[in-house]
Amino acid sequence: MQVERARRRVLIVPLGSLEQHGPHLPLDTDTRIATAVATGAARRREGVAVAPPVTFGASGEHAGFPGTLSIGTRALAEVLLELGRDAARDWEALLLVNGHGGNRDAVRAAVARLRGEGRRCDVYHAGVGSGDAHAGRTETSLMLHLDPRSVRSDLSEAGETRPVRELMARLREDGVRAVSPNGVLGDPRGASAEEGRRLFAELIDGCTASLDALLDPVPTHA
Repeated sequence: MQVERARRRVLIVPLGSLEQHGPHLPLDTDTRIATAVATGAARRREGVAVAPPVTFGASGEHAGFPGTLSIGTRALAEVLLELGRDAARDWEALLLVNGHGGNRDAVRAAVARLRGEGRRCDVYHAGVGSGDAHAGRTETSLMLHLDPRSVRSDLSEAGETRPVRELMARLREDGVRAVSPNGVLGDPRGASAEEGRRLFAELIDGCTASLDALLDPVPTHA
C-alpha cells in the first residue's frame, strides 16, 4: 500500500553480474557497487525507488573462471525490455544503473526499444573513466569503502596492466583468463577506503545527474 499511495516518479534498477573478480574481491562486486550507487542517488530525490538488482549479466568473457554465471547479451536484453515494459504501468520513468561493462550491449538494445515504444528510460553506467578495467585499484577501493570485510587484501595482486583498449580484441576472442591468468585487469595494490569514498561520491553525483534528467526532462518545442 505504501507504493500505491506514493508518487512513483522514477524506478531505478541496478544491474550487476556474478563473475570472478580476481583472488581478492567477491563474485558480486559489480552488483554491490551498482546497488549502492542507485541507493545513494535515490535518497537525494523524492518519488524515487530502487528495485532489487538484476544480479546475472552478460559475463561470457569471464567463463574461464569457476563461479562465473552469465545469461548472455540476448537474454539480458529481453529481461530488461520486459522489466521496462512492466515498470511503465506504475512508474513515470525507468533508470538502469549498470555496474558491469559486459552488459552495455544488452542495455543499449533494451533502452533503444523502450524509447522506441514511447517509454521514458535511461541508463547510468557506474564506472570511473580514469580507473582500471576489472578488479584493480578502482573496484578494490570502492569495495574497501562499501564493505571492507568482503575484501581479501592479503590475496590482492597485480594482473594485466596494459590499457584495456590494447587488450579488447583478445578479450573478446579468448576471454579474460587468456589475457590475465589471475583475472585482474589492473593493479589493486595501493587501493584504499578513502579513495573508494571519493570515487563513490563521484559515482553518486553522476547517477543523480542522470536521475534529474528523467525527473525534469527538457521540454521539446515544435
